[in-house]
Amino acid sequence: MFRPSLPHRIVCLTEETTETLYLLGAGPLIVGISGFTVRPPQARKEKPKVCTYLEADLEKIRSLQPDLILAWSDLQAPIVAELIREGFEVFCFNHRTVAGILGMILKLGALVGKGLEAEALVARLQENLERHRLRGEQRRRRPRVYFEEWYDPLITGIAWVSELIELCGGQDLFAENRSFPDAKRRIVADPQEVVRRAPDILLASWCGKKFKPQHVRRRPGWHEVPAVIHGQLHEIPAAIILQPGPAALTDGVEAICRIFDRWEEG
Repeated sequence: MFRPSLPHRIVCLTEETTETLYLLGAGPLIVGISGFTVRPPQARKEKPKVCTYLEADLEKIRSLQPDLILAWSDLQAPIVAELIREGFEVFCFNHRTVAGILGMILKLGALVGKGLEAEALVARLQENLERHRLRGEQRRRRPRVYFEEWYDPLITGIAWVSELIELCGGQDLFAENRSFPDAKRRIVADPQEVVRRAPDILLASWCGKKFKPQHVRRRPGWHEVPAVIHGQLHEIPAAIILQPGPAALTDGVEAICRIFDRWEEG
């Protein structure tokens, strides 16, 4: 009688699958992680780092003998293709929405035999999102929000970020861009377009680079932007907003709501 095999040695090429596996109680299955991993903190202490976002140490991965490698998005396609040619089994997620994050958790749970745990985690995350949605609905004023993922060129927020802004009661001023999975099509070609749309709040997460409000204030014409006038320039750490995993639906959404609360009170 043949029994289905489950993975016992997993390499995670991005952070969100590492965080999810730990939350599911499957952290011991992980044998390698991304060098950008910060959640959970113990992963950096316990697991060898085998890749950045766009480059992987194939020699190190081979030595770890993984029976499953987890990746995310078309940006990692070259790494994925090489690993597949090496004979490794690779599962590449490609989600960009809040619903996609929840779906990723369920799929990952099924892959590692933690289906019930994944369902419980999704239920907790949905409950948290509903709590913030209700807070957002009760706002007396809805802030006009510009989210900046990069500064040169200006790149607006990806789909799950835009969705969380709206969930918390804000208006994403560049919501039309969220349908584009790639950053290139989310570029704001004319920085004066941000000035014209007059955001009340600027949220920034510069892909891991520290946000510098003074750079924003020095942009030509941006002294007229309400967010600049009233000092509503806020950084949200990349680890809790730019990873398509649980962190965005817990710490990320909480950070957005707190900023909106303070703006509304002020």
